[in-house]
Amino acid sequence: MRLFAAVLPPAAAVAELREAVEPLRDDRLKWAAEAAWHFTLAFMGEVRDEVLPELHARLARAAHHTAPFTLRLHGAGHFGERTLWTGAAGDLPALRLLADRAEAAAWRAGVPMGQHRRYTPHVTLARSRDASAHLRPYLDALAGFEGTPWQVGTLSLVRSHLPVSGVPREQPRYETVGSWPLEG
Repeated sequence: MRLFAAVLPPAAAVAELREAVEPLRDDRLKWAAEAAWHFTLAFMGEVRDEVLPELHARLARAAHHTAPFTLRLHGAGHFGERTLWTGAAGDLPALRLLADRAEAAAWRAGVPMGQHRRYTPHVTLARSRDASAHLRPYLDALAGFEGTPWQVGTLSLVRSHLPVSGVPREQPRYETVGSWPLEG
């Protein structure tokens, strides 16, 4: 299974972001579906079935040791000239700690995690179809976006189903396969 650990924004936060993004949607960018809006904590890639019980146990332990915290969607940013995202504000140290714990849980469960890099909390909104699509207008339009704070209380394990039909603009599908309450 292709898996990642994530924080999933609640419906109210998604609705606020939808309202901010809707006027910006055009054909110059490939926009992520709302169902894909999440904060990836640790991307695991393909995970073998025999690793899953240990992964679940270790993620449950990571959630148990992490207290709930406040977060909100905030502003905009980009990776290169191709990826537009909105960021996070609130208790970012707690979010980074949860990301570190999720990554460590996966690694200890036997998932090859690759090279560790500093966590940048973001929700991917769109990707440019080519290098000629300039992100500056979108960044400027979303720069002042401030979502309403919410309490993060769950660590989720999500499976991604990549498009296989060949249908143009088909989006990946995401399925939550595990979730654990933050208890700290």
